Amino acid sequence: MSIPTADPVTPPAGAPDAVPLRLSGIQKHFGGVVAIRGFDLEVRAGEIVALVGDNGAGKSTLIKIISGLYQPSAGEIHLAGEEVRFRDASDARAKGVEVVYQDLAMVPEQPVYMNMFLGRELVKGPLRILDRKRMATETQQLVDTLEVRIPSAKATLSDLSGGQRQGIAICRATHWASSLVLLDEPPAALGVAETAKVEELILQLKERGAAVLIVSHNMDQVFRIADRVSVLRRGTQVATRRLDETSHNELVAMITGLAS
Repeated sequence: MSIPTADPVTPPAGAPDAVPLRLSGIQKHFGGVVAIRGFDLEVRAGEIVALVGDNGAGKSTLIKIISGLYQPSAGEIHLAGEEVRFRDASDARAKGVEVVYQDLAMVPEQPVYMNMFLGRELVKGPLRILDRKRMATETQQLVDTLEVRIPSAKATLSDLSGGQRQGIAICRATHWASSLVLLDEPPAALGVAETAKVEELILQLKERGAAVLIVSHNMDQVFRIADRVSVLRRGTQVATRRLDETSHNELVAMITGLAS
């Protein structure tokens, strides 16, 4: 049985409307507090962009705006050239935006396949009974394709390691995203080997043509996997750089406000 994942996004050269994500002048106010001011960014198909900044810089707020949890106070969000205004997170998911949160937003007591289809469960027959067999089969096919080593798609999530759970969360994003995947510190608190495997899965998202925006505090990781990086400081976008045109020291200086 084939896995119903979205086709890779392959925009023709010079076609700006094919850019999976474009943010223009994004602002977010909470009462009199300005959390984000004037943020602009494009994330292209087959590209990983890292979003970095100190605690409270506005990174998670920006992810929540893109994923529909918050509505921007000003500015525009474009997906594949079309301006979108999400009512909520489910609206964003319906338009192909998937998020891997640091806490993974999964149910530990449920099997892997139920977490893969969480909120999108497959049913069969007039009584709309859960089609557990089909969900388990499709989940197993996907984890095998992405080489996520787990005992079985029927294994209980709580029995898996942290790296395996991260892998399942990324598999779920791969399965449902049409063009854009947001990752909010996905490899937090993992060992070296498990972090390497998670990064390999993130690079597979890029190879499949997805646009990937990742929040990370790990500068070494940013330089390993990202193509570009955008720096936030106290809600203000300091700069966006190609990783091959900047350095670890320059990024740290921009994050801390010590850049000249």
